[in-house]
Amino acid sequence: MNIKLVVSIFAALLICNASLAAHHEAGESSNELVAVNWLKAQATGKDATITYVKNNFADDGQVFGGRYVGFGFIWNNSNQDKMIIDRVIADSPASKVLKSGDDFVEVNGMTVNKENMGKLSFRGKPGEPVKATVMRDGKKVKIEVARGIISNNSNKSELIADLETGNADDWPFELKINEVLSKDNIVYVWSTGKDVDTVVDL
Repeated sequence: MNIKLVVSIFAALLICNASLAAHHEAGESSNELVAVNWLKAQATGKDATITYVKNNFADDGQVFGGRYVGFGFIWNNSNQDKMIIDRVIADSPASKVLKSGDDFVEVNGMTVNKENMGKLSFRGKPGEPVKATVMRDGKKVKIEVARGIISNNSNKSELIADLETGNADDWPFELKINEVLSKDNIVYVWSTGKDVDTVVDL
């Protein structure tokens, strides 16, 4: 297997309560510790991540995910034989044609199976149409939608629901914290991670 190198810049608006200051390293604010420990929990495993979010994420908090060109949906990858939509991102191209529970059968003429789920043409040039067939309520439904720019933002309950669909066996990865910067309640963490993507073999 090849190793996939993922470099990301993580920005989060964190509202902390007094209990978070119990452990305080020199030069780091309690907000910075929360952000860094969140990433460390993500690198550790699924249960650690969900527990950390439940205990430390503000009830009215928001996650501002990265922007990309595509459809705009989250699929439940705990079932490795099917691509079933778990959540459709609001105001995305997918929100006009897809529903939670839709099961992809075919995408641009390619039959969906566990070997090609990570290689389907959902992402690509903006404005290009993608044709697909989904199973909905026991019937095949043909759809067509043009790719658009997606901003994947979610609240606490949506984030936890998305995390719970993850496959715990594929979760842990190597993490390196390169730099942490903060101003007021905004924390930026530049991190580097190494992971193995079993879907696309990278």
